[in-house]
Amino acid sequence: MKPVIGVVPRYKKLEGDTNIVFISETVRRTLQKRGAKVELIMPVQDINNIDTKTEDFKEFSLEEQKDIDEIMSKCDGLLIPGGSKSTPYDRYLLEKAIEMKIPVLGICLGMQVMSFYDEEIELNDIEDNNHYQESDDELSHKVRINTNSKLYEILGKEEIEVNSFHKRRVLGNHIYKTVATSPDGVIEAIEYPTKTFNLGVQWHPEISYNFDDNSKLIIDTFINEAKKYKDSKEKELLEIK
Repeated sequence: MKPVIGVVPRYKKLEGDTNIVFISETVRRTLQKRGAKVELIMPVQDINNIDTKTEDFKEFSLEEQKDIDEIMSKCDGLLIPGGSKSTPYDRYLLEKAIEMKIPVLGICLGMQVMSFYDEEIELNDIEDNNHYQESDDELSHKVRINTNSKLYEILGKEEIEVNSFHKRRVLGNHIYKTVATSPDGVIEAIEYPTKTFNLGVQWHPEISYNFDDNSKLIIDTFINEAKKYKDSKEKELLEIK
């Protein structure tokens, strides 16, 4: 059976003020290519996610929390993708994944959400343009990887090249550990201090999956961990029966 990867939604306003909830085709196709079943975890609140400010979101009701718990119980992995805006829903899903020990991969904005999911951590604009490339078909800068990290265990390298599509940077982390930085000091990867796979990267491995071995290793490891999680759930059900 394929592992189910729940993907946190992203939001966009189209011409004519039409708001949509979506998942990028690159994310969907990359996960499916690796043998995963992809599920968009739709928002549970009746709220305009585009125009509502973070401080104006309502707390989740008990019924909404129950709905989220039910959705998450069907997931074997959680992917928090890149995008232009996150909401408290991102944070809540991440908290549930950590609580349930579900493998998590955060990408770009997703990594930034991980950095401040339990407290407010400031994001700063990047003054130069060396972190935002125009083409999808290239790698634009190097990152240095901490050898005492799961990311290093996955890649076996102290330095790699990555793509880059972000204009803001995380200045610090609370619980997550910084495990990779760019030459100019931008935080590029973070990990949650647990045995469960819980990795955030500032670059986009799903975009470079087809031509970059390091990107492929990150995605493949995430899916493999989701498969292990699925197998462990099924084993527990059999033991209960």
